[in-house]
Amino acid sequence: MRRELFTADHDAYREVVRAYLEREIIPHVERWEQERNVDRRAWKVAGRHGIIGMLVPAEHGGPGEPDFRYRYVVAEEFARAGANSPAAGFSLQDDIAIPYILEFGSAEQKARWLPGMASGELIGAIGMTEPGTGSDLQGIRTTAVRDGDSYVINGSKTFITNGINADLVIVVCRTAPERGSRSMSLVVVEAGTPGFSRGRKLAKLGLHAQDTGELFFGNVRVPAGNLLGTEGDGFGQLMNQLPRERLSIAIAGIAGARAAVDWTVEYTKSREAFGKPIASFQNTQFVLATAVTEVDVLEAYIDKAVLALNAGELTAVDAAKAKLWATDVLNRVVNNCLQLFGGYGYMTEFPIARAFADARVAQIYGGTNEVMKMIIGRDLTGLR
Repeated sequence: MRRELFTADHDAYREVVRAYLEREIIPHVERWEQERNVDRRAWKVAGRHGIIGMLVPAEHGGPGEPDFRYRYVVAEEFARAGANSPAAGFSLQDDIAIPYILEFGSAEQKARWLPGMASGELIGAIGMTEPGTGSDLQGIRTTAVRDGDSYVINGSKTFITNGINADLVIVVCRTAPERGSRSMSLVVVEAGTPGFSRGRKLAKLGLHAQDTGELFFGNVRVPAGNLLGTEGDGFGQLMNQLPRERLSIAIAGIAGARAAVDWTVEYTKSREAFGKPIASFQNTQFVLATAVTEVDVLEAYIDKAVLALNAGELTAVDAAKAKLWATDVLNRVVNNCLQLFGGYGYMTEFPIARAFADARVAQIYGGTNEVMKMIIGRDLTGLR
């Protein structure tokens, strides 16, 4: 069936993204995977070409383009290039950090941070997860105590995407512990602030080039003007932005699954066993037929969800469905495709091997898939 999601403008943008990948990403991915870091140059060139910062308004140096289909194009092209690690860091910037500042920041905050985030000069992160708190945001213990014209922050965060390189971190913290869900606030901490330090660059199963770190806050004093929005509104702010974050994970999932199928079709047609291409074997054809059918059916749902987000109609439940199924399909398809590569599928010089390792976290971050099922189930039954 003909896909009708994208327009000629999106097709033209796709060519820009492909050219950027050819020049600035693909030649360096192997080195970055070893160094466990993406060069800042890649961020700055991405900013110049509108690969990041699409949402940032023109008055702050960005294109001011709210159409999420452009982010979808980026996800598809990075997945096709086997560049999941840079894609993850860029996605954090575009689908989490920038939207929080756009949605909840003051005019002064937007003018201070958005130009640099659009240009790639400033890298953003969000400090949500803590050593003892994952998907349960109510368990957050980091505090921000008001002291005159400042907040004093104490606590720690872990598994923070862009944590090592971040120039600013949106920290989820408790400003009034006695107020339950109204105790949470978002406060921005900038690099170089006394008391703010970074721990290990964490060694991960996959996404090796995308830096993930530990953050520590010891009596970190920041201006009260670094509060995003209203004190005590943090939990609501997080809930407001989670559908976009989860759809971002979903588009990466469908893009990764599609890329895996494409790589595997190409490989099985050229690889021979017992005197003929392994693509001619019935098992190979059955595996590929199942994979491409799952991807095609999922893509129809994700395309619809992207249009719903553009229209301001994507619900938390529908975003949870997208994230749940896209990441399950991604892992299933990549695993089955890797099997068709045989021993070469286990070699990291083949993109399918890296994709296998990179895919696993998609079922965990952004809220585990068990949490997605809980959200969907509670909505379905009306029971908690």
